[in-house]
Amino acid sequence: MDVKISSSWKSRLADEFTKPYFQKLADFVRQEYSTQTVYPPGKEIFRAFDECDFDQVRVVIIGQDPYHGAGQANGLCFSVREGITLPPSLLNIFKEIRADIGKPIPASGDLERWATQGVLLLNATLTVRASTPGSHQNKGWELFTDEVIRKLSTERQNIVYLLWGAYAQKKGEIIDRNNNLVLMSPHPSPFSADRGFFGCKHFSKTNAYLKAKGQEEIEW
Repeated sequence: MDVKISSSWKSRLADEFTKPYFQKLADFVRQEYSTQTVYPPGKEIFRAFDECDFDQVRVVIIGQDPYHGAGQANGLCFSVREGITLPPSLLNIFKEIRADIGKPIPASGDLERWATQGVLLLNATLTVRASTPGSHQNKGWELFTDEVIRKLSTERQNIVYLLWGAYAQKKGEIIDRNNNLVLMSPHPSPFSADRGFFGCKHFSKTNAYLKAKGQEEIEW
């Protein structure tokens, strides 16, 4: 199966694309795109990888599903297209950045500017049916994204993993904590941000770690 994904990832994930679960997943996704409204657009399913080569990853943020509203999802977790109103979780992320490092809240919620600096914005499930959160869960995407995390954890080191909420924290249990920095907090959702996401200072902590490892800081 010829999966259109960045070559740096394709070479490392080639075995996954031949496994029965991925073949079944691909059939399901093709059927969904042909019969339903599905986000993100097909060409952006693997955008997180296309914007951030395997060897350039310095930070990983793990989300759950793409946004399921019209025009929102753009293939990067927590990110929305230019001109789209900031969703509540993303606004809370920007509020924490402002409190942590003093950077003002931007007008645009497109996080491509993070991705091109080496921030892998990885959703556990890479597609979703319109207006139906969770609709593409347990179809195989989670197995694929688990392997992505496993590859990074075994072949790379000195990466910062930001695990916000119980779902991301469970998914991140496979990360090698001896050779990477894992930062955890409640999810930035309005339902939980007040329970410890606000004040977590993950953005300054990330940059302090990267600097200590001789890497450039992220321009959040």
